[in-house]
Amino acid sequence: MTTTANDNLNDWLRDAHAMEQQAEKMLSAQADRLENYPDLRVCIVQHIDETRWQQSVLDQCMTRRGISSSVLKDLGGKLAAFGQAVDGMTVSDEVVKGAMAGYVFENLEIATYTSLIAAAQAVGDAETASGCAQILA
Repeated sequence: MTTTANDNLNDWLRDAHAMEQQAEKMLSAQADRLENYPDLRVCIVQHIDETRWQQSVLDQCMTRRGISSSVLKDLGGKLAAFGQAVDGMTVSDEVVKGAMAGYVFENLEIATYTSLIAAAQAVGDAETASGCAQILA
């Protein structure tokens, strides 16, 4: 069976959705433990709101394309975030490690959405390309 460019785009949208679910779970767990860092907690909560908006943009893109998120990929992302949250609770430098993980995650998002924009443009899906560009903005 041959995988088409549209199939790839659909899979990558599902991957991005799972990534955003993982980010939300990871950030929420981190925010819950930042009582000694109120300014950082405010920033994390704002990031959670942004992450939820990004999920809604992806949901709209997938709905337009007639696909749904992958339960397995979403579950995998949530389990990975849970593991990171549990691991973070056991270290004294969680704030620094959380910042490092956040930096890595943001770069993964940039690469993901840059690829999604190119893939959407390649198949002529201007609305998905635009949605992903809004996320990057």
